[in-house]
This record gives sequence, C-alpha cells and structure tokens, in this order.
Amino acid sequence: MEAKICGVKDINTLKYIINHKYPPKFIGFIINYKKSKRYVKIEKLKKLISIKKNKVFFVAVMVNPEKKFLEKIKNINFDFYQLYNTSPTLTKTIKKKYKKKIITALTIENKNDVKKYKKFKTISDIILFDSKGYEKSLGFDHKLLKGIPKSITKMLAGNIQYDDILDKYSKIADIIDISGSLETLGKKDKKKINFFLENINKIKNEN
Repeated sequence: MEAKICGVKDINTLKYIINHKYPPKFIGFIINYKKSKRYVKIEKLKKLISIKKNKVFFVAVMVNPEKKFLEKIKNINFDFYQLYNTSPTLTKTIKKKYKKKIITALTIENKNDVKKYKKFKTISDIILFDSKGYEKSLGFDHKLLKGIPKSITKMLAGNIQYDDILDKYSKIADIIDISGSLETLGKKDKKKINFFLENINKIKNEN
C-alpha cells in the first residue's frame, strides 16, 4: 500500500514530508478549487514546488479545469493531474496534450457512481474513489468497491483518519489518500503526518 498526502500549501510541511524516512509516493496540491482552505494560488505554487522531489510524485488536484488554466500550469513541476468532474473525452485530451499521468477522481455515493470507472479505465493511470464532500472529507461505504478488477490501480479517500487501522483498506485499495485528518486547527500537523507514514510503512513491510 502506498500513501498520498493532499492539500499541502507551505514549504516547511512540504520539506518535512519529502525528507521523511518513509515519504509518501504522492503529494497533492489543490490548485483551481478556491472553495478549499487548502487552495494554493499559481504564483505561490511555482515557488512552493520548485524543489527537489526525492522520487515523490507531485499531483495537481483540479476540478474540471479550463483550457486557459491548463495552459498556465503546463510548465509547472507536476507528474500527475488529478481530475474531478472531468469527462472521459476531456481527460483523454488533457493526457495527450500535456503528457501527464492521470488520476481520475470519482465521487461515490452509490454503486452507479463506482461503475463510472469503466469509462476511464483505458485513459487513467489511477482511479481515485472519493466521497461526495470534496473539501468536507465525508465518508462512503467502501464495500461498494468490491468486485473492481485488480488490474485497476485504486486510490481511496474520504474521511480516512491518520490513526485508522489502515490495513483494513489494503484489500480494496492500492493507495490511501488523506488530507484533513492530518491537520490540527487547519494546519498540517507533523506528528500526525509522521504517525500516518510510519503506519503505512508497517503495512508495506507486513505485506
């Protein structure tokens, strides 16, 4: 199992995560969804992520990005584009034009929402199954994901706590994605980040 820490917006937190003895595979940045308290403006973003990544993948998290916005960020240091509320056709176009790996984010409430992955499975490198809450970090019934082929690389988000017994997710997901539960009073908490990354590392060693 791998980890993704999302919603990073300051350099101290970013350096801490990248230089951790068990760094996550992915770090996500909220870059076009202004309703999120973790939103980072482009000017700040360019400075923030112009650092050595130490094999960590940087992810641009976007909700149905417009062409103008995609042009603004095309030369920024991202490895993946994570796309919410983006059609299969547009996703394919973005992947081809900007030559980025794609995480398709599906918001889940019922089985029909889960089935949407079939429209993206040949386009996306990873499918993220998230809750309907966007920045509110709601939960959903993870049992809905049973039956998805192992060939699909699955990322799981939505009200997962940093101190959960994470191995319970190992049968249904390849990557755990968390953000809000790593915060104290709205800021990323290094103690919680450390606990989470240590936890993920234990699971990887056990498996």
